[in-house]
Amino acid sequence: MSHMLSIEPLTREAFAPFGSVIEADPASMRFINGGNTERFHALARVDAAGEGAGVIINIFRGQPRVFPYSVTMMERHPLGSQSFSPLRDRPWLVVVAEDEGDRPGRPRVFIAGGRQGVNYGRNVWHHPLMSVGAVSEFIVVDREGPGNNLEEFHYDEAFVIPDPSKG
Repeated sequence: MSHMLSIEPLTREAFAPFGSVIEADPASMRFINGGNTERFHALARVDAAGEGAGVIINIFRGQPRVFPYSVTMMERHPLGSQSFSPLRDRPWLVVVAEDEGDRPGRPRVFIAGGRQGVNYGRNVWHHPLMSVGAVSEFIVVDREGPGNNLEEFHYDEAFVIPDPSKG
C-alpha cells in the first residue's frame, strides 16, 4: 500500500522546522562595494561538526524524476548541514520529514522556485535531490571530514508524490 503526498509551496515559515530557505530577502539586503552590489546577508548558517571537519562547495547535476514518484527512502547527515541552490531558474522538489524516534515520519513535499535554495539543518531527514522536468545543476555546500555523516532509512511502504506539473 502506498500513501499519496501533497505538494506545498516552499515558504520560510513552513520550512523552518527543517532548516532555512535561501532566497533574496529584502529584509537582509545591504549595499556593499560602494553601492554597486546588493548583499543578502546571512541567509543560512553552515554547520560542520567534528574534529577535522571542513566546509566544501560542490556542483550536483540532478536527473529529472519521473512522476508519480515513490518515496521509499530518506537520508540525514548527523555531522553537518547541507544546502542546495539551483543554478538554473527551474522548479524542483524538496522532501523532508520530522524525526520520530530516530526514523523519519511522514514526508512533506515542497515545490521550490528556481530562485529558491534550502539549507537542511544537521540531522534533518530529507530525500536526495529531486529535479523536475529537466536536468538541473545545483551549488551544494556540504561537510567534509572524518566520521559517518550519512544515515539512510527505508520505509516499509511508499509515499507517492504526484506530478508537480499537474498541480
